[in-house]
Amino acid sequence: MSKKRVLITGGAGFLGSHLCDRMLSEGFQVIAMDNLITGNMDNIAHLLGNPDFTFIQYDVTNYVHVPGDLEYILHFASPASPVDYLKLPIQTLKVGALGTHKILGLAKAKKARMLLASTSEVYGDPLVHPQREDYWGNVNPIGVRGVYDEAKRFAEAMTMAYHRYHGVDTRIVRIFNTYGPRMRLDDGRAIPAFMGQALRGQDITVFGDGSQTRSFCYVSDLVEGIFRLLMSNVTEPVNIGNPDEISLLDFAKEIQTLTGTKSKIVFKPLPQDDPKVRRPDITKAQTSLNWTPKVSRQEGLKLTYEYFKNKIL
Repeated sequence: MSKKRVLITGGAGFLGSHLCDRMLSEGFQVIAMDNLITGNMDNIAHLLGNPDFTFIQYDVTNYVHVPGDLEYILHFASPASPVDYLKLPIQTLKVGALGTHKILGLAKAKKARMLLASTSEVYGDPLVHPQREDYWGNVNPIGVRGVYDEAKRFAEAMTMAYHRYHGVDTRIVRIFNTYGPRMRLDDGRAIPAFMGQALRGQDITVFGDGSQTRSFCYVSDLVEGIFRLLMSNVTEPVNIGNPDEISLLDFAKEIQTLTGTKSKIVFKPLPQDDPKVRRPDITKAQTSLNWTPKVSRQEGLKLTYEYFKNKIL
């Protein structure tokens, strides 16, 4: 019997490549599609000899054609870090809007189940804490971060429209801060930035006074949550993240301790519209997917540090 096939857009990215691994381990044939503007072939190099894995370099904002049957589509194509989407604002908007439209059209044609990678950024700089799925958010649509926030909000609206109007089988995951091997050292997010600075002996840069909070989920926990959502009957958005919240100043101190660095913590002005708090309410994932994160921050940071150490040293 032939294996079921899954398309993963953004398949050479940090999360996309881990999802390629997971879907192959679950017995699927995987097609990864990526235009490589932020993805990296190193992330999937270990898969290139696998007969069940195919890589296609392609921009999903154009018409997407995949011959043969498709059971599932995981739409993860998008710049996803502030450094990337500030540098690539129009590409970010296009992949959220045109790319999502093309992928939903493909899902409709193939009668495939499509899972959209959305983000905690749809909540903006939240006035509700922690963030639940029924919170509509506090987003500046014309601010510099709006290109990513609004691209994902539009993508969610388009996904629900295809679900309601065309009957396309859809899922939406709202991903909170995630970390682990295959993150890019230069992607501007807290963990690679702090670890990269510590490993190079540079000052560790904290924005504002460091009182803003984040919640970090290890990548294997996130992938498990996404897989459970994909296989579930839940069509409304679901938060996947780790509710263990920490201020960025305390987090920088944790990185100092972990790495044993002599780097000092220095403070720089807070970027525009930087969220002051970020913590998922994961009640829905716990009750409807029986999912809860398993990897402690201490354990996950050790694994991530080993990865970055090999990248730098």
